[in-house]
Amino acid sequence: MATRTTKIPSKIEPALSKAEKARLAKERREQEFIGTAVEELGTVPPSATIDLKSPSLYINRELSWIEFNSRVLEEAEDRTNPLLERLKFLAIFSSNLDEFFMVRVAGLMEQLDAGAVSLALDAISVQEQLHSIRERLLPLIEKQAALLHDVLEDLAKHDVVIHEYDKLQARDKSYLEDYFAQAVFPLLTPLAIDSGHPFPQVLNRSLNLLFLISNDDDPDERRAAVLQLPQVLSRFVPLPRKSGFHYVLMEEVIQAHSGALFPGLRVLESYTFRVSRDADIEIAEDEASDLLTEMEEQVRRRRWGAAVRLEIDERAPEPIREFLTTLLDLTKDEVYAVRGPRNITDFMQLTSLDIRQLRYSSYNTRVLPRFSAEITNPNALFAAIRQQDILVHHPFDSFSNHVVKFAAAAANDPAVLAIKITLYRAGRKSPVVDALVRAAQNGKQVTAFVELKARFDEENNILWARELEKAGVHVVYGLVGLKTHAKIMMVVRRDEDKIRTYAHLSTGNYNQVTARIYTDIGYFTAREDFCNDAINLFNFLTGYSQCKNWKQFAIAPLTLQGRLLELIEREISLHTPENPGEIIVKLNALVDEKIIRALYRASQKGVVVKMLVRGMCCLRPGVRGVSENIEVRSIVGRFLEHSRIVYFRNGGEEEIFLSSADWMPRNLYRRVEIMFPVAEASAKTQIKHFLNVYWSDTAKARVLQSDGSYRRLSEILSDTHAEDSSSRNGNGSGNGSGNGKDSAARAGSKPFSAQQHFLNEMKLASKGAATGGATIDDIQALIFSTNLFVNDHAAHS
Repeated sequence: MATRTTKIPSKIEPALSKAEKARLAKERREQEFIGTAVEELGTVPPSATIDLKSPSLYINRELSWIEFNSRVLEEAEDRTNPLLERLKFLAIFSSNLDEFFMVRVAGLMEQLDAGAVSLALDAISVQEQLHSIRERLLPLIEKQAALLHDVLEDLAKHDVVIHEYDKLQARDKSYLEDYFAQAVFPLLTPLAIDSGHPFPQVLNRSLNLLFLISNDDDPDERRAAVLQLPQVLSRFVPLPRKSGFHYVLMEEVIQAHSGALFPGLRVLESYTFRVSRDADIEIAEDEASDLLTEMEEQVRRRRWGAAVRLEIDERAPEPIREFLTTLLDLTKDEVYAVRGPRNITDFMQLTSLDIRQLRYSSYNTRVLPRFSAEITNPNALFAAIRQQDILVHHPFDSFSNHVVKFAAAAANDPAVLAIKITLYRAGRKSPVVDALVRAAQNGKQVTAFVELKARFDEENNILWARELEKAGVHVVYGLVGLKTHAKIMMVVRRDEDKIRTYAHLSTGNYNQVTARIYTDIGYFTAREDFCNDAINLFNFLTGYSQCKNWKQFAIAPLTLQGRLLELIEREISLHTPENPGEIIVKLNALVDEKIIRALYRASQKGVVVKMLVRGMCCLRPGVRGVSENIEVRSIVGRFLEHSRIVYFRNGGEEEIFLSSADWMPRNLYRRVEIMFPVAEASAKTQIKHFLNVYWSDTAKARVLQSDGSYRRLSEILSDTHAEDSSSRNGNGSGNGSGNGKDSAARAGSKPFSAQQHFLNEMKLASKGAATGGATIDDIQALIFSTNLFVNDHAAHS
């Protein structure tokens, strides 16, 4: 039935409820975006007449990413987060923004310089994208500066103080004078800028000082000099105090003693600045005779790429900004005047201070009973995997006591013959790599596929590649034109009955550090069809294998996108009113145009699509006649949501898949990725539980609106609850915004956090709920109302 929208005169709007005004505003935005697809009176055209390739149906990728980083900044603003965690979110916001400029903005600037005419999905030109990026970022950068000021003020109340040098007492200044002379001055190298000294190539993301100096003999002559703060010096200079944590920023210490740098001259002014450079590495792999050596050279060159952004002290006068802008070959639109300190990523150092009340509470990870066997008894571990597939949910299930133990057991077990693994981001210190070295030393055949092109982790991976080669591991560096992003470890073992292969598949990397802060799912199996696919995958990676008969795996760039489209089309074909279709997805990003169009077709047919997309999402939900059956939510919180899950109802024969890939062109066409089905019934039940919990989140969930913005689910539920109350009292129509209605029962209750829920599950397991060890709050935190699954609704009825 067509929906009719009545245009309300603006003079009546103030009398409407907040929810009703939000609904009307949403409808007007839809009309603006869809244009001719929805007529002024709101009649919905037949789906066959809607062009699903219309740019109006897609959200710009870059602006969607900025919306994601804005949600990170909201966590810094959220006073329910501990103070040091809020500071951490500010540092993450800055780190994210750096990478965005070094890769995405740098790419757009290259396109602009090359005169490229290709348009984004939403048909915005390169120039328009750069303009929109700046317009969206300026208020966020100002907001970040204000939040940093507020957080530092609140930290000072807890005796964590960043002092301003000018406000220090004489004894502190005396201490810093000695400290500067002994520990700082010998490391400083001011560089003059004049006809004989060109502007220095300051390092990418380094913090720098620009000095204006004059000579008393010729006071009208102004000179300039640049000083790059040495990376070996801590940004935070500690002050001697009996208690607390007191610091002065290094740049202020240097500025206060700048006279020592220019004896005989007068320092007139000094300002901090920072340059972001193009850091995307491009290698002509078919021309590189030694990929490892070429990658090392490219990593070195990254520090000197073309400038793409200048951040400068907002107090710097316009002539200074123009001076630096000209020297860096930038335009005014590429200059960002910043209030307060620059390089806020450095403040991550303070978040490690051991002040428990200012940080998230600690937790002990869970160890599954079947992995409780000692590492000296690998028979029990491998027997457990043979008995039943095992699913682990990180960080709640221990990475060390599952994944590392599996690798270590394989390295030490005399019955193990070979180990093969893909390494994308192993981190600086890796017990998994240590296990591979030990396995090679124990005489096992070990093959490690090390992805050298893992962006911003290349240096770590080069070091691991060298170390593994020295230990006798066969190291493979990459496929031409592709990154290997799949996460898989394969162990070949001589069991009592036969030689058998075991596999660990995962949505996340073999990185012990990120396994504590990313949510990921790992899957251990000895199923023959899975392990045959694993063998064929490694043969594809290391040799010339072109397997055509994959039993369980869908592999990018070979079959993954096609398989996803088949599954979506199958859901469409099986959908009927009596047997409705349902797709539930959890991803980091959704950008691929073909998959978005397939989801639009599913929505048009009536299939319900629920999506948890943490980061970028180019799909525009809630558009009448196109995507009104699609809802997209994002959860940003303590842990970075990293697992990739997709559920298809499949006419009642439910299927669940796990994957290393997000639904982006780079993952589907330019990377080696894996998607595999969850075969174990108990594992399916666990994953359905995970999805139910995530969809019940009202504390951290934001809902994507049709205009590309996000609203907190709690706000939507509050509006719906207020409108429902008004309707019951006869004061309203009862028509809500439509988003989050399945969670309306939670409106007005204590916010429910999915991530905290999983922590509480661990707490219950450790305390023993059956023995009364759990508190009432622990138990109440496990109660949630949402059930996503049509099958379960039918069974319940």
